[in-house]
Amino acid sequence: MEKTKKPIELIVTLLLVSSAVLITSRVWAQAEAYSGVTASMERYLDNCAVCHGDRLEGGVQGIPLAGELEHGDSLDAVVASISGGFEGSGMPAWRDIFSAEEIRSLALYVLETRENYDYVTSNYDAPLSIPEQVFETTQHRFRLETLVADLDPLPFSLAPMPDGSLLLTEKTKGLRIVSPSGEKSALVRGTPRAWDDIYRLDSRIDIERGMGWLFDVALHPDYEDNGWIYLYHSHRCEDCNAISRERERPVSMNRLLRGRIVVGEWRDQQVIWQADRVHYTLSSDVAAGGRIAFDDYGHVYFSVGMKNGMRGIQDLSTPWGKIHRVRYDGSIPDDNPYAARDDAYRSIYTYGHRSPQGLEFDNASLQLWGSEHGPRGGDEINLLLPGRNYGWPLYSLGMDYDGTPVDYGRELGIAFELADIEQPIVDLTPSIAVSSFIIASGERFPAWRGDFIVGSLKARSLFRIEIENNRFLTRETLFEDVGRIRDIEQGFDGEIYLLIEHGAGGQIVRLVQEP
Repeated sequence: MEKTKKPIELIVTLLLVSSAVLITSRVWAQAEAYSGVTASMERYLDNCAVCHGDRLEGGVQGIPLAGELEHGDSLDAVVASISGGFEGSGMPAWRDIFSAEEIRSLALYVLETRENYDYVTSNYDAPLSIPEQVFETTQHRFRLETLVADLDPLPFSLAPMPDGSLLLTEKTKGLRIVSPSGEKSALVRGTPRAWDDIYRLDSRIDIERGMGWLFDVALHPDYEDNGWIYLYHSHRCEDCNAISRERERPVSMNRLLRGRIVVGEWRDQQVIWQADRVHYTLSSDVAAGGRIAFDDYGHVYFSVGMKNGMRGIQDLSTPWGKIHRVRYDGSIPDDNPYAARDDAYRSIYTYGHRSPQGLEFDNASLQLWGSEHGPRGGDEINLLLPGRNYGWPLYSLGMDYDGTPVDYGRELGIAFELADIEQPIVDLTPSIAVSSFIIASGERFPAWRGDFIVGSLKARSLFRIEIENNRFLTRETLFEDVGRIRDIEQGFDGEIYLLIEHGAGGQIVRLVQEP
């Protein structure tokens, strides 16, 4: 990297990072909200591009950074390379020029650019075309087959049924049944209302916001005997607590129900878990979590994400920023970590969560796993252990969007020891916008058994992650740049389904193994 400066405008920076983005006043507002990200872009273009190229393609004086990196491509390795330099090859050390935070942010920019990730767009309207090719991976060959191509743009969850059909939730529409041949039913009558008053912020014009959405749908482990279906949604109300009356606006909070579907109608509804209405908030459902998982011991787990900003996530008397556990009927298990405390939600299983995206119980290891979004970097796959603190908003392996470390403990007046924060098993930095996942167990892809098949939103890619003895081993990209994967499910016959969201309409796609 050459220590020379060249002037560059933010508009040019944005165009170099994402040529598909139309530079408007709204995009300027969005860029300002991510000042740390744009600052690292400018820092690279001003100081590094003269040697390594505007898009890491290399130059007369420097090697390309887009290919294999001789000294490693992890965040720590790139930070070390920038900090210490390589005197023999003419690469200067930057540790005395930039702060440690600036070097880490610069390293993140290099890694994000290598992977074609950026924070100007979430690729919600990127071209969606399901490839016809056969994907060659280390263990299986497969192709993608579209089952349904005309879903609402905002689908959320699939639940495979024993007869080969699928239950489908569309966040702002409702619950449907998709036949094995791909035919969609009308909306199931009688479910909680799904609200569709979507809005967007000028600071993030590509992310939809609202409240009163449908989230996960899942079958009771004994569904074939009892017919129970669990439906997770954001329960919305008006004039129902102090903040809603003060602001004259609706409020909402996640709620877990169960019922049965009889001739296209939702019946026998029971409320399994509902927060006290004093804790309903004005926050959008965009980071509300919304996943369900069952174990075989009578428990259902569910996630509640950031439904009130940073405050309250570390507070056991609030429901948000937590993974909860109750019995199938909603009663509190005696061995829940806080079952005996009057000052806590007794359903809390773990806390310190930012934006949970996936939740799975591994019946082979008898362990609960979750995935969640970090800020800039810091996407995680966590082994969820009872009573443990997963850190948000006190600590993260990622950085905040303004380029500073995550350290809201000072602002919130919360002291903590790093040793008390449970660290992720898999750190996904730079952020892929991790979404749902499965722990493969079927016969269709036998070499993947026990592996995590993980989706992504922003990266529009599918990954296979191998974890052994609770340690991360390898990550393989199964395909990339296809579509935003909102959910992954495995059918009763072992088929793997992907639920893809897109501005022009969502899709259900399945993986078909090739010999």
